[in-house]
Amino acid sequence: MRDDISCLVFLIQTDTTVGLLSKDKKRLFEIKKRDNSKNFLRNISSFKELKDNTRIPKRFKKIVRRKKKSTFIFPNSQAFRVVKEGEFGEFLKRFGWQYSTSANRSKERFDFNYIKDKVDIIIHTPKGFKEEKPSSLFVLTNYKIRRLR
Repeated sequence: MRDDISCLVFLIQTDTTVGLLSKDKKRLFEIKKRDNSKNFLRNISSFKELKDNTRIPKRFKKIVRRKKKSTFIFPNSQAFRVVKEGEFGEFLKRFGWQYSTSANRSKERFDFNYIKDKVDIIIHTPKGFKEEKPSSLFVLTNYKIRRLR
């Protein structure tokens, strides 16, 4: 993969909502005007890649593997989401892992006119952009699982 791709920001329809994706956290912080203390989740395309980045507590391995459209915050405070299917899964297989965030302003609905000038590449889908329910969010400790949304 070329180095120049790593700083691009993509606007794409994820499997749940319209999202901004990039390997460059700084660009995402600038676009979202977000507090630097908040982390972005990482979208990845395989469980092997997840295993390379974090340790899944043994009692939750089956849950993490089977849950669809779910984000997990692991004991190391990193948030990951495995997406293997659909157009978004194909995008991740092609371009590798990506930091992601929603493409809307905080607490507001998606506005294409607001975001279109802030991204480098817009990936249109035949169905267009649509907001759906965000992914479920779970926090894992070594002993407990807690649902945040």
